[in-house]
Amino acid sequence: MKGLLVLTALFAAVLGKTTFEGHQVLRITAQDAAQINLLKELSEQQHLGLDLWMEPVHESLPVDVRVPFNSLQAVRSFLGYNHIQYRVMIEDVQDLLDEEQRHMLKSHVIPRTTDDFDYANYHELSTINSFMDMLVAENNNLISKIVIGQSYEGRPLNVLKFSTGANRPGIWIDTGIHAREWITPASGIWFAKKIVNDYGRDSVLTDILNNYDIFLEIVTNPDGYQFTHTSNRMWRKTRKPNPGSSCVGVDPNRNWDTGFGGPGASGNPCDETYHGPSPNSEPEIKAIVDFVKSHGNLKTFLSIHSYSQMLLYPYGYKSTPAKDQAELHELARKATAELQSLHNTRYTYGSIITTIYQADGVTIDWTYDQGIKYSYTFELRDTGRYGFVLPADQILPTAEETWLALMVIMEHTKNNPY
Repeated sequence: MKGLLVLTALFAAVLGKTTFEGHQVLRITAQDAAQINLLKELSEQQHLGLDLWMEPVHESLPVDVRVPFNSLQAVRSFLGYNHIQYRVMIEDVQDLLDEEQRHMLKSHVIPRTTDDFDYANYHELSTINSFMDMLVAENNNLISKIVIGQSYEGRPLNVLKFSTGANRPGIWIDTGIHAREWITPASGIWFAKKIVNDYGRDSVLTDILNNYDIFLEIVTNPDGYQFTHTSNRMWRKTRKPNPGSSCVGVDPNRNWDTGFGGPGASGNPCDETYHGPSPNSEPEIKAIVDFVKSHGNLKTFLSIHSYSQMLLYPYGYKSTPAKDQAELHELARKATAELQSLHNTRYTYGSIITTIYQADGVTIDWTYDQGIKYSYTFELRDTGRYGFVLPADQILPTAEETWLALMVIMEHTKNNPY
């Protein structure tokens, strides 16, 4: 009987959602620039419904693409005809999503305290908001919740402020800017509890918080995140309609006012990397911009994404090195080495444009040009085996190892005031 109830709940949970039965994720390996151009042409065939998880930019990086079942034969034929190598990374996307949903349903007990919270599971937006309120209530001498704005659909943009005094310089961390990257807000929840647990016990974190405030936005794109739970698990963008188009949403990591609208973003509202009609057009981005400017003394800005296992610094929109590149590169080396020390998870690191691809209008290019020297983007686990559908049993190890890297960067910030 219990199994029947769980199955019934599972069907109810997915009712009305976009389903992905038979969809496969292919890892395509281009051999040269000509094959990259062919893959770009393929990706532009909108009738195929392809979802690029890793884009075709140069032959040194694989191209990961989710292919709907009805397009598989056409895509395979195209790749075979052009002698482009590929392999299947995910045999059936829906199988992974069903398992993800089953695991979430196991976490049905409402926690009485944050000690009872299930940190090893993914959670809906309302549960995350309840967790934040509970954490603030339990630790109101250390944490407050500030609302920096509203999303397009009217949801509060909540930020946790960890502070031990007034008029402190700040460190910013955001997770969940891309809706489908569930591992990042799951890690953000763990970070919040870790800060509470370690303050007064860990001398390094205590010293950091005695000199700096930490601001943590766990769900930076709440409309998109909610949509991934109710309608489409693979949704990436915001949820604001685009005038003149049936396609909804903007890539919130192409909407910033540095390099906006360049070739490392798309002007097509239907594309996943659509930059929007103008810089800061998305209220979720405008709220952070206003906060950064009004605060005026942020020293570190850490924007956390998935996947690829990378630690990136400016620039993404141009090949000109950042003036602090030598320091940023060495700090990235130290942070990724510390991260690897826990579970042997290997990261690559470097500037966005040299490490992954040109990307225009991205978060950390803008924050760096605002004078926030230690501006980094993390790309968390994995390297493509699961991609955006990272199993819940990897939440804790991912959060734990990432925290070690965050601590290296935050301690460096404290020890190198500017």
